Amino acid sequence: MSFRVFPKFRIAWLPVMFGYALLGAAVASIYGILHDQVTYSISPEYFTKMKFHQFDYANFGWPRRVFVAEVGVLATWWVGFVAGWFMARILVPAIGAGTRLIMRGMAVMFAVAFAGSATGFLLGLRRVHDPNMDNWIAYHAALGIDDLKGFVEVAYIHNASYIGGLCGLLVALIYLWRSAKAKGVSG
Repeated sequence: MSFRVFPKFRIAWLPVMFGYALLGAAVASIYGILHDQVTYSISPEYFTKMKFHQFDYANFGWPRRVFVAEVGVLATWWVGFVAGWFMARILVPAIGAGTRLIMRGMAVMFAVAFAGSATGFLLGLRRVHDPNMDNWIAYHAALGIDDLKGFVEVAYIHNASYIGGLCGLLVALIYLWRSAKAKGVSG
C-alpha cells in the first residue's frame, strides 16, 4: 500500500464509508454512556461541578442519570465517527465492505480504550493516596469540591480513556492496514 496525502476512493464507496463512520459513532456513544454512568457513581461532583457545565446546552431538565448519559454520548460520538471513517478508509477501497474486519477493528479500539480507563482508575487510586495533592488544590477551591479524591480518580479515568481511545485507534488501524495488505490490495 502506498501513502497518499489526499484520499483517493470511488464515490460509490462513500455511502458505505459514511455508514461505518456512523456505526463507529454508535459504538462510541454506547461506550460513553456506560463509562460515564460508572464514573458518575465514583464522583458525582466531577459531573455536577464540571461536566454538566461544559454540556449545559444539552440539559433538558431530565433526571441526572439521563443527563450523564447525554454527556457520555456528546463526549464520545465524534471519536467513534472519526475512527469508523478511518477504518473504512483503509478497508473499503482494499477489500470492499469488510464488515467483519471493521468490527474487529472497533473491538480492538474498544478494548484498548477500556484498558486505558482501567489504567487511569489505577493511576487515580495511586494518586489520591499520595500526600502531595497540591496540583489539585486549585480545582478543589475553584469548583468547591467536597470529595477531592473521587474527583481526581474520575479525572484520571476520563483522561486515560481518551488516551486509550487514541492508542486503540492506532492499533486498530495498523491491524486493519496489515489485514488489507495481506489481501494484496492497495487502498
